[in-house]
Amino acid sequence: MDLNLRHAVIANVTGNSQEQLEHTIVDAIQSGEEKMLPGLGVLFEVIWQHASDSDKTEMLETLEQGLKQ
Repeated sequence: MDLNLRHAVIANVTGNSQEQLEHTIVDAIQSGEEKMLPGLGVLFEVIWQHASDSDKTEMLETLEQGLKQ
């Protein structure tokens, strides 16, 4: 992923409220557009980098369960 894309995504959401961030995520998922996936990946990267070990374990468990369905 191009570093400029990371910076662009982060710049576009920096300062957003939790409600705005949720809207961005839900809108990207509901649109189903492939072009939204890199942006979601950048947001996940930020979450992962700032998560505790227990939060990471919970995310991995949730992901594993979601992929079993």
